[in-house]
Amino acid sequence: MKLYSTNLQAEEVNFETALITGLAPDKGLFMPKTLPHFSEEELTALKDEPYPEIAFQLLKKILEGEIDEESLKAITYDAYDYEVPLEEVNENTYIMRLDRGPTASFKDFAARMMARLMQFYLKKEDKELTILTATSGDTGSAVAHAFYGLDNIRVIVLFPETEVSDRQRKQMTTLDHNISALAIDGKFDDCQAMVKQAFADADLKHLNLSSANSINIGRLIPQTLYYFYSYLKLRDFPEEIVFSIPSGNFGNMMGCVLAKNMGVPIKKIVASVNENDEVPTFLTSGEYEKIVPSKNCISNAMNVGHPSNLARLIAIYGGVMDEQGNISKLPDMDKLNGDIFSTSVTDAETKALVKEFYEKNNIFIEPHGAVGIKGLMDYRAITDDNTLAVTLETAHPAKFPAEVVDAIGVEPELPQSLREIEGKEEYMEYLDTDYEKFKSYLKERLE
Repeated sequence: MKLYSTNLQAEEVNFETALITGLAPDKGLFMPKTLPHFSEEELTALKDEPYPEIAFQLLKKILEGEIDEESLKAITYDAYDYEVPLEEVNENTYIMRLDRGPTASFKDFAARMMARLMQFYLKKEDKELTILTATSGDTGSAVAHAFYGLDNIRVIVLFPETEVSDRQRKQMTTLDHNISALAIDGKFDDCQAMVKQAFADADLKHLNLSSANSINIGRLIPQTLYYFYSYLKLRDFPEEIVFSIPSGNFGNMMGCVLAKNMGVPIKKIVASVNENDEVPTFLTSGEYEKIVPSKNCISNAMNVGHPSNLARLIAIYGGVMDEQGNISKLPDMDKLNGDIFSTSVTDAETKALVKEFYEKNNIFIEPHGAVGIKGLMDYRAITDDNTLAVTLETAHPAKFPAEVVDAIGVEPELPQSLREIEGKEEYMEYLDTDYEKFKSYLKERLE
């Protein structure tokens, strides 16, 4: 696999280099120059296989020449040792529950695979690495747990102090050992900006920093796999499918775009956002404006005013956007709008849908999943398209008890992974958004 930078000013690299370095030296995001295409025969042959086998067979072709098959199979089966339920709402709507992993979040799918691939390459070359990651909620906990206890990798997680739920925070702050949690007096975008600046800082190059955010291609590729899986379980090739995806930093949605490009017959991708509506506005107007500061909504993991992965989306449709959000070449807007529908969902609509789904269907959903469902409803209302659709539930409802109880008056049962963190001691430090202080913190602890 050869990868280029979305800023087009860096040399092409292989997958191992892109995975370990995270961000390209020109501050762009790595993108594959080409992707394999899966034929009808290849996909049909996987229809009855379990998730880890489907993931292994897909990755074997995607990462051909990058890792030996025996190691890849062991890594894949170890990463995906939990269920991926497809819950029927009605005959043409399913919820894919991506909340059964160790941190009850869809981020487990990418983080666990990525951690194991990183460890494979680092052990091979006897190297150590420090992961810097910014999170608006679930990424931090998934990354922290995925890398916890690995003796050649240290993790430093930055999160907005007042914009994560108590349980999201505790999943990051109760680990210690090789995991450090930094509560930042600011927004997710501030955390993300500090991490990106550290990667580009020549003074810190000797610290061997890398990323586990969705800016890292090693996070993105595993996120393509569950789109293949749900398609294979629900449709017969070449029947079409629609996916509705709660979107914040747009890594999850980009995984769907890559799956479409690799052969999944996806009719429409619905990118559902909360009140941070910079992407639907861009798709409608062709003009991009960041939201600074981002709006604080109850679907907190989606409180992103400038999604990093938008640069990748624009690149795959022929445009160029830099890390600041400046577009020097517009993508093919007609093709982009033909493939993707994006809509903004208010907090009031989110709460109403959590309540409606429980009362009508006896189904627990949480705010992020509700945004995805409402986006699908908006799409269908405009288009009358009743193609079978899968909407993603990206976190367990018990991670957001206050919002769920406020909507329906019932607290969802805690999964074992969340019960284990109750009452544990927390370890975290506090910083403001001053980059120089963050730089000093890194040098003091890592040099």
